[in-house]
Amino acid sequence: MVNINQKHKIIPSGYVIVKRGQRVLLSRRFNTGYMDGMYSLPAGHGEEFESLIDCAIREAKEEIGINLKHGDLRLGHIMNRYSGTHSEDCRVDGFFILENYDEDLHGPIVNMEPEKCDDLAWFPLDKLPVNIIPYVKITLENITNKIIFSEV
Repeated sequence: MVNINQKHKIIPSGYVIVKRGQRVLLSRRFNTGYMDGMYSLPAGHGEEFESLIDCAIREAKEEIGINLKHGDLRLGHIMNRYSGTHSEDCRVDGFFILENYDEDLHGPIVNMEPEKCDDLAWFPLDKLPVNIIPYVKITLENITNKIIFSEV
């Protein structure tokens, strides 16, 4: 008998879209082995039995030092994508929006992982950097266009 976990693997990830007005906080990947030099969002893989929103909250604390609660975030987008590394690997990404970042409420933004991130910067949503991870750009465009789900 084949174990279903051996047949198909789903990798969950939680992302936080930190906004301040019409600007979004992006982090530039560094020394990770995956899309280094490209801008992305604070994010990471879910841990065992962790929901997508709990993953996003944990990653925001681990990567940029801010404190979030469920009520601070709203669902912006769900993306189902294939990683391209193994045909069986499927990713389900939850993108959660912190609409109005407030340093007094959430704490200061700090690069907590300088060994993996060499820049944190605010970008206007209508002028994203050219070196942004393509699926992150697609997600931000989909959110602007009120598209909640996509497959890549």
